[in-house]
Amino acid sequence: MLEALSYEFIQNALIAGVLVSIIAGIIGSLIVANRMVFLAGGIAHAAYGGIGIAIFTGIPIFVGTSIFAVIAALFMAFVTINQRERIDTFIGLIWAVGMAIGIILVDLTPGYNVDLMSYLFGSILAVNRDDIYFMSILLVAILVVLALWYRDILAVSYDSEYAALCGINVKFFYTLMLVLSALTVVIAIKVVGLILVIALLTIPIYIAQNLSSSLLNMMFISGFIASLFTVIGLWFSYTYDLTSGACIILVSAVSLIIFMLLRGIK
Repeated sequence: MLEALSYEFIQNALIAGVLVSIIAGIIGSLIVANRMVFLAGGIAHAAYGGIGIAIFTGIPIFVGTSIFAVIAALFMAFVTINQRERIDTFIGLIWAVGMAIGIILVDLTPGYNVDLMSYLFGSILAVNRDDIYFMSILLVAILVVLALWYRDILAVSYDSEYAALCGINVKFFYTLMLVLSALTVVIAIKVVGLILVIALLTIPIYIAQNLSSSLLNMMFISGFIASLFTVIGLWFSYTYDLTSGACIILVSAVSLIIFMLLRGIK
């Protein structure tokens, strides 16, 4: 694959893959710690509505998808905080309606022949410099949030009742984590697609969770592991001419199985 590094699209793919992996490691750790996996899945599928809006209106895909995903995340946060007993119903509703809106708007877009597979299973080789800038800005924003409020986020993640008694605004930080999760889902769509995004946000985190003793360590380790899986998956994709997103997830899944077997033997 060394000769492939001379191509700009391969360079962009590697940079984007590492950036998204680091972000997924950080946010995925928060998702797992706060038991938000189902919520993140709902946001991922609802985000297709944003893709449809972006295509129909002609605005950049990242912009349209980000706005729609953040709105979905805010609604899910409101429902989770105020209507917890109905959360499954509302997530299913947002999930289905978001995808339906996206599909209808793509159908209504005149003369647009969209490759749905690229959004469902990723198109990391089509990443451009603007996409990388967007990913870099999100990573910096996440690091700033952690630097400012890590202790508050840690308290909310593991004991929200105690955090509330300490005067921490639990609703604000819960909503903030969901919004960051939504933006992470949006950029991860470019790498592995809507269908596989949850695997990227959970498999490396599960391995890291068993190798770390704190949330911060789990973020660092999962980011490194996710980056490793992404680079190996891209190598397989390039070498055997396979879909990159699927290769990344299969590498992750096989690694998880090997890790569980070795851990069981030990």
